[in-house]
Amino acid sequence: MHQKLRETLQEIEDDDILKQLIGWFQDLIEGTIGQELETRALHGLRVTHARNGFLRSEFTVPSLAADVDGNWHGGAIASLMDAVGAIAVYSAFHHVVKSVDFSISHYSTAKIQDEVVVEAKVVGNHGTIVQVMMEARMKGNGKLIAVGKMWVSLQNFTIATASKL
Repeated sequence: MHQKLRETLQEIEDDDILKQLIGWFQDLIEGTIGQELETRALHGLRVTHARNGFLRSEFTVPSLAADVDGNWHGGAIASLMDAVGAIAVYSAFHHVVKSVDFSISHYSTAKIQDEVVVEAKVVGNHGTIVQVMMEARMKGNGKLIAVGKMWVSLQNFTIATASKL
């Protein structure tokens, strides 16, 4: 088990499914599973707190996720928020999700090497449709960078099932 993952798991509630989920997410962050786009957007993300329906992570903006002016790219922000939001929903409902509506509002920017905190929280549940809110802020001063809102549909399979596809 990776040292970073071991440290992260110490902060997670005593929930085996949640620990397995964070382990899977760590593999996605490190690029051992998933696609290059996800790996580039999530590069260096560290989960600092997780519980059912909530995920907090820290992130140092890498050059891989920046535009030509050194700003954290809007598409990279959206990809990261999509992944963090989906993990928060999975932690609460233990089902893979499919995004049905996703919006993001940008308030400021972060530059390469800036440290940010990204949180995702499940805020609504309408049976098989769930809403999650994501927020990115500067770590030092709390300045709001972006807010995302996503509605997802719960699918009839788990990560273990999806991993076999």
